[in-house]
Amino acid sequence: MVSSIDSLDKALLPIPVVEWQGWGTTSPLPTMVAQIVEDLKVLEEDLDAHMSFGGNGGKLQGNFRVQEDKKHRATYQALGDSEKKLQFYSARQIACRILGSRGYLCQKCWLPMEDCMCSKVTSCSLYPGIRFWLYMHPKDFLRQNNTGKILWQVFGVNAATLCLFGIPEHEEIMWNSFKMAEWCLYPNKSAALKSVENAFGQEPVASDEVAPSEHFILIDGTWSNSAAMFRRLQDKAKSVWGDEDLACISLNPGASAMHKLRPQPSWDRTCTAAAAAGLLSELQLLPQFSTVGLDEQEEAVEHALTVLLDALTNRRLRVGRSITRKMRHTNIQ
Repeated sequence: MVSSIDSLDKALLPIPVVEWQGWGTTSPLPTMVAQIVEDLKVLEEDLDAHMSFGGNGGKLQGNFRVQEDKKHRATYQALGDSEKKLQFYSARQIACRILGSRGYLCQKCWLPMEDCMCSKVTSCSLYPGIRFWLYMHPKDFLRQNNTGKILWQVFGVNAATLCLFGIPEHEEIMWNSFKMAEWCLYPNKSAALKSVENAFGQEPVASDEVAPSEHFILIDGTWSNSAAMFRRLQDKAKSVWGDEDLACISLNPGASAMHKLRPQPSWDRTCTAAAAAGLLSELQLLPQFSTVGLDEQEEAVEHALTVLLDALTNRRLRVGRSITRKMRHTNIQ
């Protein structure tokens, strides 16, 4: 579906900070994202043609897409440094997705305006001793069935903070906030995993002691993309803390309701929001977290997941798409 806003208007308008932050971040507009938007405007003038967008992910369309593709591939190949290539790739994905979503997607829930679910989501304060970092792949940014966005819809952008993979300003903000090695929710089979009980349940807690402050990184991307994202986190952790592996937590397996619409490699893997809910549930069972209302915060996330599932299901039915989960053949046990 092509965005309803006129393509000329897209080109004339840069991305102001208020619009950028409206998509779920507190950061300034990344420099390279702003540069790519400017480059697209210049290309419009050079070609005397207006950019247009359509389909999933705000993809460029028509002859402008062909010419822009040639230009961005040449730019990408000219970047000899792999880090610069990643930053360029991520920034271009994000810039196009924002321009292609203007006037079409709700900024808060990332659903088409007619399917907006925001009025049905119940906000809730996350216990201040816990902070989530949503380390999101650019291809999941503004994806309608993405579940990571639910966490800042429910808890706010300061409790559940977006960090976009390959965007240096975002990654710097995240790493600067860490004062010591943090926890990552990721099934890293090459390293020793700790359960929530093993990681936090062995600490004695006095009756007047408050729960500790913990930061949790949630890798938000497809399973194929998440491996590269985790390696990047590992490399950074080693350079900052000198640790060979980033500390990882495993959760008790449990399928999310989103399995019905968004396939996973296996039923014991789950979506980002469901992983966060599972973590809150397991922390609630520990003495140092038992009195801070994590059970209510978990319920708020689960409710928002149900709202998202209903919104996506209703949309698929309305446009004539199947709501049956496609099974994937996999050797994962």
